[in-house]
Amino acid sequence: MNYGEVMKRAWDIIWKHKVLWIFGILTSCGGGSSASSNSGWRTSVEQNNWNFQPMVNNIPDWQIALIIAIVLLVIFVLVVLAVFLSTIGRIGMIRGTVQGDRGAERLSFGELFSGSLPYFWRVFGLNLVVGLAFALVVIISVITLAITVVGLLCLIPLICVLIPIGWFISVLTEQANIAIVTENLGLIDGLKRGYQVLTTNLGPMIVMWLILGLGVSLIGGLIIGLPIILIVGPAVIGAISGTDRALGGGLLVTGLCFVAYLPVLIVLNGVLQSYIRSAWTLTYLRLTGTRPAVEVVKEPAE
Repeated sequence: MNYGEVMKRAWDIIWKHKVLWIFGILTSCGGGSSASSNSGWRTSVEQNNWNFQPMVNNIPDWQIALIIAIVLLVIFVLVVLAVFLSTIGRIGMIRGTVQGDRGAERLSFGELFSGSLPYFWRVFGLNLVVGLAFALVVIISVITLAITVVGLLCLIPLICVLIPIGWFISVLTEQANIAIVTENLGLIDGLKRGYQVLTTNLGPMIVMWLILGLGVSLIGGLIIGLPIILIVGPAVIGAISGTDRALGGGLLVTGLCFVAYLPVLIVLNGVLQSYIRSAWTLTYLRLTGTRPAVEVVKEPAE
């Protein structure tokens, strides 16, 4: 396989069809989230002698229960929305890449979005089943080993074994998703097809993973995230100064800078994700020689 051709072609496609950046952004919706500590809030409350306990005690239990229920409902809705958008983004990227590779003059968001809906449950089900199965195996293995002294000594070797297994499963899932969309397969058939493509082309898959995973993704992520280090600088300086005024000013500057950079961060990450997904799709097409059952949207005749 010509790796250079795949990388160049992927860039040409997402640069010509910038609508794919939107689907790259949608794909990122299913990413992990980071938790922040609330120790700074507690410290501020203690320093200012704020006491909310009496106010909390005056709130009826049913109102507290209602607030908790509303918060849980909002969280549930956001999670469902994130999963839906992430799955549609993944499918849209595959379909858009296929159409772009086959010479489509234009790609529209509406067509890619609506055309991705028939594949939603198959792709969602595949990722859910594979993800839950792998997580279950990891949890059971860790718990089983952790309850014995000898098992604790085996945790490090287990982690070393899980790394290549995790790689295999991630690439398998990627190829299975592409198989479902490009060849219009069911969940099980898509998984079988992805496994076949991966195992019969293990060498090229490893090379592409090194290029995309350890190369493009890592370097691109570092470049995109580098401004974050500069953004948190004022907050760090304010914290080092040890005064509330400096800390408040530093946090304010950091917050404003982060809000200003956030749209740029989202767009750049969307471009990165669209490039990686496009390259994986082209890898599948090149290795299988598949003639995808995905329609090409031609420019209407004048």
